[in-house]
Amino acid sequence: MSDHDRTSDPDPQIESVRQQSRDLLEDTVALRRALHEWPELGNDLPITRDRVLESLEGLPLDVTSHETTSGIVAILEGSKPGPTMLLRGDMDALPMPEDTGLEYASRVDNCMHACGHDTHTAMLSSAARVLSSRRDDLAGRVLFMFQPGEEGHHGARFMLEEGLLDVPARSDGSPSPVDAAFALHITSSLPTGWVSTRGGPVMASADTVSVRVIGRGGHASEPHRAVDPIPVACEIVTALQTMVTRSIDVFDPAVVTIGRITAGTTNNVIPEVAEIEGTIRTTSERTRAKVHDGIRRVAEGVAAAHDCDCDVEVVLGYPVTSNDDRMAEFALGLAADVAGHDSVVRLPNPVMGAEDFSYVLQNVPGAMAFLGGTPLERNPATAAPNHSNRVTFDEEAMVTGTALYATAALRHLAPA
Repeated sequence: MSDHDRTSDPDPQIESVRQQSRDLLEDTVALRRALHEWPELGNDLPITRDRVLESLEGLPLDVTSHETTSGIVAILEGSKPGPTMLLRGDMDALPMPEDTGLEYASRVDNCMHACGHDTHTAMLSSAARVLSSRRDDLAGRVLFMFQPGEEGHHGARFMLEEGLLDVPARSDGSPSPVDAAFALHITSSLPTGWVSTRGGPVMASADTVSVRVIGRGGHASEPHRAVDPIPVACEIVTALQTMVTRSIDVFDPAVVTIGRITAGTTNNVIPEVAEIEGTIRTTSERTRAKVHDGIRRVAEGVAAAHDCDCDVEVVLGYPVTSNDDRMAEFALGLAADVAGHDSVVRLPNPVMGAEDFSYVLQNVPGAMAFLGGTPLERNPATAAPNHSNRVTFDEEAMVTGTALYATAALRHLAPA
């Protein structure tokens, strides 16, 4: 959607921010592509951190590099007293090869920015530049959270444990606690520049389950003299699906997917052990606990019925990402003004992927919104999805993303 298609009565401040975001697009793209070429994994991102710090040089920011991770906290103080708003961009990549054919494709083997975190970081850096030029319009402070380790490494949690929200008083001595948080996530499931979110659960929790079925090994020709764990493991897999569909409320859903079954070494030996691994997704803590209990009960019961022992381990991952209702409405209204009413979608249901921005939202009222990154001439339904080795994002979307980050702070921290 072009800038002039958005609204018949534009807000002058928003128009100015969008224009500034567009003027910065060349720099935003340059940083994004530099990060894309040299992706890094987990919580230790030395190259990425150096590039982000370089992009922030010369801005009136109080910058702190975290010690337990490569996280960066940069604080911008407005000219008037007020609270602090947190804006977050994640920085890490995925352990997978890239097959996009882009001229700036990853130069690192089996490492790719396939979830768009390079765009998040670049947009947040440019938003810091926009807001640094508008300090007189801020009654409070902006905390820019550049976060590593979102892809399963709990980077947000580590940054919180290192004192992310323990912000000192302003330079004038007035308190300025973090009272709101906002994050964007680019997606190929929406057209370029479109925005979607919802109040309440917006993304699922993500836990891992491992089941070890222990039988008694023997010769494949004499199963009656052994206790074969393989059919027991298979029965557990199907019983878990029945447990989910028969005991979990369809309006408070759960997904249990078994992604790996391992057993045996050759065709004529009944193994001693069969192992199952899978993922658990839920959108409420109540259902999360119920599914955990159900998995243990089903796995142990099926194993016992076949004279097998069973070890069940559930490893807690990210909690449910739950948007504050008021902040979700704030984000939807903001998106309508920045992107245009026709480019805003209120999500009817949560997304069953997971996000460690959930840790921030457990501590601060806030919202995460999705930003479309598929060119308008392509169909998002058939575009390569996030986490695909072929996914690409339209860099034009970063104009809207930068403007959303900046306008969120300007609106939340507007002087009375």
